Amino acid sequence: MKITMLGTGAALPDPDRGQSAILISTDAGKHYLFDCGEGATRQMVRANINPADVGLVFLTHLHHDHISDFPYFVISSWMLNRVGSPILLGPKGTKNFVNHLFEDGAFRADFMARSAYPVRKNNIEAVRPVVHEIAPGVVYEDSDIRITALHVDHLPHDICECFGVRVEADGKVIAFSGDTKPCPAMVELARDADLLIHECTFPQSFIDHRAKTGVGTFSHTSPLGLGLIAAESGAKSVVATHFGHFDSTSPVLKRAAAKHLPVELMGPHLMEDVVRDIRQHYSGPLRLAHDLMRIDL
Repeated sequence: MKITMLGTGAALPDPDRGQSAILISTDAGKHYLFDCGEGATRQMVRANINPADVGLVFLTHLHHDHISDFPYFVISSWMLNRVGSPILLGPKGTKNFVNHLFEDGAFRADFMARSAYPVRKNNIEAVRPVVHEIAPGVVYEDSDIRITALHVDHLPHDICECFGVRVEADGKVIAFSGDTKPCPAMVELARDADLLIHECTFPQSFIDHRAKTGVGTFSHTSPLGLGLIAAESGAKSVVATHFGHFDSTSPVLKRAAAKHLPVELMGPHLMEDVVRDIRQHYSGPLRLAHDLMRIDL
């Protein structure tokens, strides 16, 4: 099994990181995409994966940095000669999201123009995703993979349900948090997993800052929290991801983030603090994700 970290950043446009997207490729050659933030489709091509070969997409929640590349992914896959409809799994509201994109939505003109060509018209299903709005439990299973999802704690459910997942394939177990603050569900999903991929959006000082100012959600996991989850779950290895620009040196990001983050603390040196804090509770193999990182299990 191969895991490709297509995007490892968060909500702001980051010159060094794309938004959340993880590709799992089984030994049988099937591809499954978890989240589809900005840049996901282009990164697949950079990783020598044809987006048209990705059969299933799972959206952990409907924040823009986890879904914004989905229309580009679908239309590009159509142009790259996808056969059949992609499967899309996501929380309540996913059908509404998709219904406002293609034939009767934002990309209607594009759809109408391209569907006039015989080769596109004959493959019209490629731009008609099959959407399943999920509930906690086993949400998908085929001959290669089994996906279990549980609610995690990121947004109020009346705004959007948020899910973490446990993926079983090729005799291995991968857990992925989506976005969440520390919660028992992630410990359950990551129990004895071969790999835990978990958000580590902000150091604790940045989470405290957001909670105090009331600008943006602060329901994220600090490095200290991630270390506790990894240790309690017995995860065999950990990848920290979804870094919230706290390490950036970009003047544009620093100016834009002034109301969101304590920008005077930002910089690459904070990655050392991330490792130090995770290591307070977790001593196993640890990696800090970067775009196009490849992990073989």
